[in-house]
Amino acid sequence: MVKKAKNTQPDARTSNRTKVLFVCVGNACRSPMAEAIARYDAADVIQPSSAGLEPLGSVAELTKETLARNGYSAKGLTSDALTHGAYETADIIINMTGKPWGDDFVGHTKVEDWIVEDPYGADPGTYQRVFESIKRRVNQLAVALREKRQHGMSAK
Repeated sequence: MVKKAKNTQPDARTSNRTKVLFVCVGNACRSPMAEAIARYDAADVIQPSSAGLEPLGSVAELTKETLARNGYSAKGLTSDALTHGAYETADIIINMTGKPWGDDFVGHTKVEDWIVEDPYGADPGTYQRVFESIKRRVNQLAVALREKRQHGMSAK
């Protein structure tokens, strides 16, 4: 079952969401998976986007297939470069590049390093394992953001 398409219209609900930028190397596997998962599982608290340090220019077919097999749409996912604007406007950056955050995220105070295997070029089983790992982490982040919201603390 594919989940409903992302609502791209801004509304009151989107204005108080935390802008989370998921970053990996090629923006073809890990960060697009995280973006797609956050769109649906955490739309109430996360405004997701993704980027790559060296984007491949397209989302990997096995990424799209893995998302679809698990009920998530890959519609609208792209493979884009990390821009200064995206970096500056993010409230939280999730670094899945495998590099220490200081190498590419100098000056940003809200970077979380997630150690996530890069499935690019691997078999479908590896993509599924990576998907499950990212899904767990995105859901943990969403729970933490919901708790902050409930306690009246700003997530930004």
